[in-house]
Amino acid sequence: MDVGAYLRRLDGLAAGARAVRWEPDPLRRLHRLREFLFEEQGFRGNSEEYYDPRNSFLNDVLDRRLGIPITLSLVLIEVGRRLGLTINGIGLPAHFIVGFRAEEGCRVLLDAFNGGALLTPEGCQEVVSRALGRPVTLQEEHFAPVTKRQFLARVLNNLKVVYFKQEAWDKALKVSQRLLVLDPDNPCEIRDRGVVHANLGDLQRAAADWETYLRSNPESPDAEAVRSRLRRVRQALAALN
Repeated sequence: MDVGAYLRRLDGLAAGARAVRWEPDPLRRLHRLREFLFEEQGFRGNSEEYYDPRNSFLNDVLDRRLGIPITLSLVLIEVGRRLGLTINGIGLPAHFIVGFRAEEGCRVLLDAFNGGALLTPEGCQEVVSRALGRPVTLQEEHFAPVTKRQFLARVLNNLKVVYFKQEAWDKALKVSQRLLVLDPDNPCEIRDRGVVHANLGDLQRAAADWETYLRSNPESPDAEAVRSRLRRVRQALAALN
């Protein structure tokens, strides 16, 4: 992939949004950017094929103008940054939105997956409750901006879920390895990498990952299930010897 070409694509979107630059008021500039990306340029949420892995790759999102909440938010954030707007990602449970603070201090929340629609905190609760299938009460900490590392980890976790569903274990392994670069000691990621290794037939690495997980989480709710898997893997390895 030509990374530079896709960075220039973002530059081109910012250059094309000339009317946004002319707006002196940051809040009006934000709303003009929302219209430009989602109405004029046609970026939209891929509700028909939500679990298509291409929705998580920025180059594909830029080519197809289709994505999921987090990648469409990324387009909005990066084009906005090129236009002098500081837009932050907000990782709600089961949904991703963006936030912008106007000069007077008011907070504006936008849902990039739904055409940049404006949201209230109460509206966010409704969106999250529908996504989770149960009533949810959001606290102020849920609206904290995510860091770049958290942003990247969430994109990778989305991909991991997709590849697990597809049983695309070779691709899932690459995602697990990158998640562990971001957070090397995350026991759940080590456990999940063990699942991937086992499905790829690499039983020694699977056993090593599950042993590491159980050493650090001997009383976790899933510890017995992991021990059971580990016993079966050890038996299979013994049979090979």
